[in-house]
Amino acid sequence: MTGPLWLGIDVGTSSVKVVLVDDADRPVADAASPLRVDRPQPQWAEQDPEDWWLAAGAALDRLAADHPAAMARVAGMGLSGQMLGVAAVDRHDRPLRPAILWNDGRAAREGAMLERVVPGFAAITGSRPMAGFPAPKLLWLNFHEPDVLRRARHVLLPKDYLRWRLSGDAASDRADASATLLMDTAAGTWHPPILAACGITADQLPRLVECAEVTGHLRPELARRWGLPVGLPIVGGAGDNMCGGVGAGVVTDGAAFVSLGTSGVYFVANRDFQSSVGQGMHTHRHGVAGLFCQQAVILSAAAALTWVADLLGADDVGRLVAEVEAAGISSADTPVFTPYLAGERTPHDDPGLLAAFSGLSFATGRLHLVQAVMEGVALALADCQDALAATGAAVTGPIALVGGGARSRLWARLVAAATGRPVSVAADAAVGPALGAARLARAGAGGPLIGGAGELLFAAEPDASLAGALAAKRDRYCAHPRR
Repeated sequence: MTGPLWLGIDVGTSSVKVVLVDDADRPVADAASPLRVDRPQPQWAEQDPEDWWLAAGAALDRLAADHPAAMARVAGMGLSGQMLGVAAVDRHDRPLRPAILWNDGRAAREGAMLERVVPGFAAITGSRPMAGFPAPKLLWLNFHEPDVLRRARHVLLPKDYLRWRLSGDAASDRADASATLLMDTAAGTWHPPILAACGITADQLPRLVECAEVTGHLRPELARRWGLPVGLPIVGGAGDNMCGGVGAGVVTDGAAFVSLGTSGVYFVANRDFQSSVGQGMHTHRHGVAGLFCQQAVILSAAAALTWVADLLGADDVGRLVAEVEAAGISSADTPVFTPYLAGERTPHDDPGLLAAFSGLSFATGRLHLVQAVMEGVALALADCQDALAATGAAVTGPIALVGGGARSRLWARLVAAATGRPVSVAADAAVGPALGAARLARAGAGGPLIGGAGELLFAAEPDASLAGALAAKRDRYCAHPRR
């Protein structure tokens, strides 16, 4: 086989994934290395940026060992990553503290303060300054760890920390950067009054680029380590939600996807900038030129499934889900679960919300609990759809389902039933953000953004009886005690 290959790297919350695809978007090889989230205090979530680098290196080492000929054909690299993380590095290129992640809720007070200090904050940035976003977290650092900001040479998003290590370039694409809430999102530039309110300067932030723009080239010693071409170009890439959209083919006005990753995301592309001012919604720039995106996010999706598996002593989540699917449990027999294990963003915008089971009985077994978690996530995504509709986001066509949870046909059926919309799952749904990053790398070299139509793995239409069972639970779901 000949022809160029494209490398996509996705710095996720639970792992770093790398994928090689050809010009027709056919996967040639992939690898992954796990990551761990630290929670040193309630509502805190952190990772050491060095762990991102080590995990990425391990995954690329595996590709280099198993597919040396393919690595030699790579013509471009694109980056994707978990959004909203704050990584500060000093003048010696060392992280000054663990990165504060997207699902960290410590900065709620600072968010409220920014909203008071900066008039029209959401109209400028596209979102209210909710606790998980970088702007409030930087203000929190300014108050609680001012030495970190004083010593910070660069403040970087997760994938951009990886870029720094790969090429020495401090750059960020305008899509991922728009979610920092430090930007004038419509204009695509840093916003000086917001920077000043957060206690940071533009000199500490990366230069802004387009998603398919080349930001630099792989360091020669790393090219030799992984058998990659010397001078390999690296493009801007995008945040994992935007890259997930590119990977899922959500690249036109009104197209939508739902991600069942660590978090749950309901993402709608649109051509107009529509700022979101309530219900935990946010609007950012898409990874596709000329498009914006509205996002509704639940903070615990597959993370809730992992939590209940750990609670039940199950060490293989996939096997546990397979047991549930084989059991054929009726939704009428499962308890109600609200997945607010880390607070909630959409539609409640409250980092203090708590999860709950209700409707338990002696007949409730371990598999009932697992299915209830999956149902609760589906109902939370229905809440997201209602919030999107309230802000005028119009979805056209079926929803593309992506992320690790997309492997489950039951979960796909539950999402279709809860939202009332058909769901499609592509064969490459589990590597969507990494695929999107690879596609942006190809576009940066002058090739097409979409190289080919992905193979459809399965589809799910809304099932009337299942939809009725979930609708019957909706009142109890919405009425659960939240504090």
